[in-house]
Amino acid sequence: MQMTTLHDLMVHELKDLYSAERQLVQALPKMAQSASNSELQVAIATHLEQTKEHVARLEQAFEMLGESGKGMKCKGMEGLIEEGKSLLEEDIDPDVLDAGIIAAAQRVEHYEIAAYGTVREYARTLGHDEIAALLTATLDEEKSADQLLSGLAEGGINALAERDGQQGATQEGVKGPAASPRTSGAAQRSKTGAKRR
Repeated sequence: MQMTTLHDLMVHELKDLYSAERQLVQALPKMAQSASNSELQVAIATHLEQTKEHVARLEQAFEMLGESGKGMKCKGMEGLIEEGKSLLEEDIDPDVLDAGIIAAAQRVEHYEIAAYGTVREYARTLGHDEIAALLTATLDEEKSADQLLSGLAEGGINALAERDGQQGATQEGVKGPAASPRTSGAAQRSKTGAKRR
């Protein structure tokens, strides 16, 4: 795609976001399923529905511009999702995994906050006020999701992960390295499914 104007750059960035959001729609269900904290599960499921709305808003923007949203793949989001997937494959305690899921989700949110903020300013500069309003609505939801994730982490999930780490270290010190005081997150999920609170 040749880009010679700010309009061209705006369309390019919108296409990148469209790809990013569509990738997220596919990735979030697995993330929610892998979480063991019920509040985190709800937060991810809620954001999945918001993400579907984000896709719809971008489609509205493309319709206003007379453009297609297809034709690009967001490599940045692809990398963030792959990092998140690799975490889910680790042999990891469920509470520690929840903390890791929040970290992965917040990396995604920060990426999107930066991208939406930038392209919204392009839309404002070019006089596309309706498109800017659509992007503002999504940007506000991304910021709220990020704040919710921070609240969950600071409200107990990080503390649970730290507690589990301390317990594991204490038990290893008493029983020796061959002991297995706690079933790993991966093994526990494979045997009994995700832990529920």
